Amino acid sequence: MILQGSFLPTAFNHQAEKGKKRKPIKEKKLVLTGKCQRRSHLAVKVEDGGGFVKTEGVHFMLNGSPFYANGFNAYWLMFLASDPSQRAKVTSAFQEATSHGLSIARTWAFSDGGYMPLQTYSEKMFQGLDFVISEAKKFRIKLVLSLVDNYEALGGMRQYVEWARSQGQPIASDDDFFTNPVVKCYYKNHVQTFLTRRKSITGIAYKDDPTIMAWELMNDVRCPSDPSGRTIQAWITEMASHKQQNNPSFLVRMDFIENNQIPGIDFATVHSYPDQWLSDPSEGNQISFLSNWANTHIQDVQNVLRKPLLFAEFGISSKDLGYNQNERDQFFDTVYSAIYSSARGGGMAAGSMFWQLLTTGMDSYQDIYEIVLSESPSTTSVIVQQSQKINRKGRCTRA
Repeated sequence: MILQGSFLPTAFNHQAEKGKKRKPIKEKKLVLTGKCQRRSHLAVKVEDGGGFVKTEGVHFMLNGSPFYANGFNAYWLMFLASDPSQRAKVTSAFQEATSHGLSIARTWAFSDGGYMPLQTYSEKMFQGLDFVISEAKKFRIKLVLSLVDNYEALGGMRQYVEWARSQGQPIASDDDFFTNPVVKCYYKNHVQTFLTRRKSITGIAYKDDPTIMAWELMNDVRCPSDPSGRTIQAWITEMASHKQQNNPSFLVRMDFIENNQIPGIDFATVHSYPDQWLSDPSEGNQISFLSNWANTHIQDVQNVLRKPLLFAEFGISSKDLGYNQNERDQFFDTVYSAIYSSARGGGMAAGSMFWQLLTTGMDSYQDIYEIVLSESPSTTSVIVQQSQKINRKGRCTRA
């Protein structure tokens, strides 16, 4: 695992991956060794929901009532928490998030390579994640934990195929991650290790902790060698079934229509980065594209998938040509308006998580998409307004 203050390719490498230009597509596709095991300025109240978030029909449900959430990404939580001297930043991030009405967070539960990787399995790293989960519970924040990465900055699927290659497996490319039986065994063991892990702080197993709302099978899955999508479809089907057989209490997520029609996938997600997708990323183009793109996905979920929808990542780069604070505020408001309009009408859009939340003193983790709430008053105001509306929607529904 990569620790702040030791070796910090984390933010740099992730920035490099985030900054790569992508084709203007409608959506992103998808949310260890040994034998396979069988088994700030405005305060917003966040309701205390201690049970498991589940899906019933087209909605998330928490303690018998519909669940809506405004939230954030913070991939770095486990990395910092593995160093006790840095844990105050994790606590500060959760505290700031809660005070602004944010009630869901997405973070990495992997580090397959680099300095002190989690998959060794490093007790120090696991204790960092134990702390993250305990702090999230303290501040009434639900977690979405991602189990492996498409990108290689922290090892990712490339590290899995390298492990298999070192054991004599005939590996042709990174895409063998999805088909090689030994690699799939490694991944299943990783999932099982997480589900059965007991937190060092409380002794509660991860699989029994309702703070963990969902497991994400992979971040930004890609299989370039099979443009038909059949390879990914088969992998998702197998891994979602494996996860649900071992622990049906947690939700499982991936992206988009065909992938999300798999019975083992509980809800749909989308990621949105028009500044990376469009050949003309001017403000007007981005906002127009984003509005149409968001509403199209909401309609797809409404008319075809009939499952809850989370906007699991969205953001705008501060390095875009002509970027200004107002552009970012309008970008956020466009996403938030589409979500709230759906939720208000009883639709399936249930919330979002912007990329990414940092707290003060984390300059080395800046990736040109970061939001520091105390340093971004106008964007923070937009975030708070959405939190107020979406939390009010939840309370009104419960009433």
